[in-house]
Amino acid sequence: MPGRIDLGRAPQGILELGNDEILEEFKVSLEASGASSETVKAYLSAVKDFLSFIGGKPLREVTLKDVVAWRNERLRNGFPNRKMEGREKWQVTLHYYTMFLKRFFEWLGLNIGVSSVKKPPARINALSDEEIEKLMNAARTPLDKLILRLLVDTGLRSRELLGLRVEDVDFHSRVIRVSSAKYGKERYVTATGETFEMLRSWIALNGLKPGDRLFNLTYSGLYKKLKRLAARAGIPPEKIRPHVLRHTFATRALRRGLSLPSLQRLLGHADIKTTQVYLHLSIEDLKKEYQEKIGGGTGGLRRCVKCGREIPADALYCPYCGSSQQAASPALEA
Repeated sequence: MPGRIDLGRAPQGILELGNDEILEEFKVSLEASGASSETVKAYLSAVKDFLSFIGGKPLREVTLKDVVAWRNERLRNGFPNRKMEGREKWQVTLHYYTMFLKRFFEWLGLNIGVSSVKKPPARINALSDEEIEKLMNAARTPLDKLILRLLVDTGLRSRELLGLRVEDVDFHSRVIRVSSAKYGKERYVTATGETFEMLRSWIALNGLKPGDRLFNLTYSGLYKKLKRLAARAGIPPEKIRPHVLRHTFATRALRRGLSLPSLQRLLGHADIKTTQVYLHLSIEDLKKEYQEKIGGGTGGLRRCVKCGREIPADALYCPYCGSSQQAASPALEA
């Protein structure tokens, strides 16, 4: 979510202007506040959607009734350009749009309460170790291999990865400066020795200078590259995008014992509550741990030789049909 920015107040008498002129002035104020281009775009998208809903009604005549009608319409029927998305995505978008619209009204000096819309619980989609290995094996060029290693090793956001320059990499200290971080907050990350060696080779291979970008790629180029790698690896392409690799890094790091505060610093989260979402344990994790700690240590399931249902791998008799399992079928993955 874009962070809280200091917009101040709109110029006196601004409500005498037309809606388009007010929107342009708001854009100038956002840019002057130091907001990133992504933040400016997010705020303007929210305000434009509301203005589109109220038609040509002047902002000075807007009431709480208009806001409630807009919010309810979007909750019920979604957004005009996003009809194919599900209700959960509408709700996430509306969660942010109501916050941005409230900030817009505050800037205008309009005393209109905008009730927030609750954001659905975050779903963390992360790749398994097996899927990561498949992706790595599918990477055939030095560029593909390096990009994958950096994303999986560091948890960088796509914008942060694409903003890296040669001078940001300190090979002596083995740290990478992230100067294009969210909210403009600089931070440092680290990576494995192998990844630093790949970085060193990449810089030498391409004759890059200190001020050069490491990767001459757009976000679209990065996105398509990962989709192609997924298809080559036999992984559904819709399952792979840059942020999924960030989730994968965070999930793997916690599973391997990295502390939550350390992960917070590496990910660049301002609030540790944001990082806590990665403390989830998937049902697969729970099943595996339960079997190891409580269910006899086998950590898996198998099928009954008679009825074919899944049963604990160490069961002597099927709990469903009661048949002996002395010649049970091979274990299934838990």
